[in-house]
Amino acid sequence: MAPQDDSGRAADQVVRSIADRIRAGTLADGQPLPPERDLMEEYGISRTVVREAVRTLSSRGLIEALPRHRPVVRKPGFDAAIDAVGSIVTHLLGEPGGVKNLFDSRIMVEAALVRQAAKEASKHDIAALTAALEANGASILDSEEFYRTDNAFHGVLYQIPQNPVLPAIHRAYTTWLAPQWSRMPRLPDRNRANLEAHKAIYDAILMRDPDAAEARLRDHLATAWAQVRETFGDV
Repeated sequence: MAPQDDSGRAADQVVRSIADRIRAGTLADGQPLPPERDLMEEYGISRTVVREAVRTLSSRGLIEALPRHRPVVRKPGFDAAIDAVGSIVTHLLGEPGGVKNLFDSRIMVEAALVRQAAKEASKHDIAALTAALEANGASILDSEEFYRTDNAFHGVLYQIPQNPVLPAIHRAYTTWLAPQWSRMPRLPDRNRANLEAHKAIYDAILMRDPDAAEARLRDHLATAWAQVRETFGDV
């Protein structure tokens, strides 16, 4: 491997320094990064090195680079960690079987989530599921809204365990699978079938039956995958 050039080493030092300041709270979540000129003077570096450091910080989810605005600090969290691997996952999804592998992992996660929901969902959780299901049912004729409320129904399942990792994982699945799901044919009849599947999952959770909840979830996602294959073939 070729040795790193001086600008690369300088950018790495700036990245480490700014990352330490973000973790320590010296640069707070939502605070704009200091202007380029200030960073150049503070670290004794060129504009090119500043911009290289900013790109690296952005790729690690520590800042959000906004068009025509100064980058904004983002406190490290599970969302940021998942965002940081997004480009790698997107590349892997292009490999043979990549989408199927990711979707299979989603099935495993959600199967466990519906089992837990059937055993432990609180009144507040049931109310959230009820509201999500009603919103999904109200959007049968609006396929774009149905897609959004479909994701929201599944998203409630990731909220129930009150584990901050899980909502970030749900957002990642939604984002990473969007290139396929957003291009699926969306018809009222298909929306109705998906709604009925959601109702079956919901009813099993209400009945506190984890085996039925998992079975209905697996049936639902198996049908969803069959629709993907019908549209895109093996992906």
